[in-house]
Amino acid sequence: MNPHAPQPASPLALLRNLWRHRALVLALSRREIAGRYRGSVFGVFWSFLNPILMLSVFTFVFGEIFQARWAGSQTTGGVDFAAALFAGLLIYNFFAECISKAPSLVLTNSNYVKKVVFPLEILPVVTLLAALFHLLVAYLILTALILFSGWQLGPTALLVPLVMLPFALLVTGFSWFLAALGVYLRDIGQFIAPMITALLFLSPVFYPLSVVSDRLRPIYMANPVTFVIEQVRQLMLHGRLPDWQGLAIYSLVALAVAFGGFYLFQKSRRGFADVL
Repeated sequence: MNPHAPQPASPLALLRNLWRHRALVLALSRREIAGRYRGSVFGVFWSFLNPILMLSVFTFVFGEIFQARWAGSQTTGGVDFAAALFAGLLIYNFFAECISKAPSLVLTNSNYVKKVVFPLEILPVVTLLAALFHLLVAYLILTALILFSGWQLGPTALLVPLVMLPFALLVTGFSWFLAALGVYLRDIGQFIAPMITALLFLSPVFYPLSVVSDRLRPIYMANPVTFVIEQVRQLMLHGRLPDWQGLAIYSLVALAVAFGGFYLFQKSRRGFADVL
């Protein structure tokens, strides 16, 4: 296969490639998950221990020390505040894990570019599926926590995948874009790290969006994780249906970003072998 040959970049080509290489995507995702815990005593069990440890810290700090209360909660501090905070933090962690790895995806797999025939476009998808595994484990723990809190876990929690699907598409689109850009501009990885940290405090993770002033609200809504965090909390903590209009707009934007990122990746990959 000629690495300089043009690659199909249409939405149909994207769907076709993912379906054709679905077995490879799943195999690499399993390897990605297992590789993170290879050599450790507890192995994959760390995917359960890490969220539990975080929850314990949040419950102690905000419940016992700060006596914080989340807007809409019936009780002060403790489990209720930790559950609301953790719901937002898991969305942020998923986004941060995928985006922080994206600029180096092609660089760290340069042997796939130079020596073998390999569908490079699946690399961001592999990272996404590995991150989804950890997100699923953490949300199972969060669901159990909500059952022992003052929040009311209702049937609307089953609609969380409807919110996560466009979010996953958006993250994948950003990953394709950053993976391609990272090959030609090595500094992008250094730039992404502080941006990801800043995003943590500029997102409604440690506080609800309702406390943000109207003047800053449009800026917060431009944040790709804000809408998802707020909708997941509505579904899981308050038992309310999602904002269907907002979800439709977010889904259209996510589709545009996903296909745009894929298009850029496919068009720019012709030069990967020369740069690497």
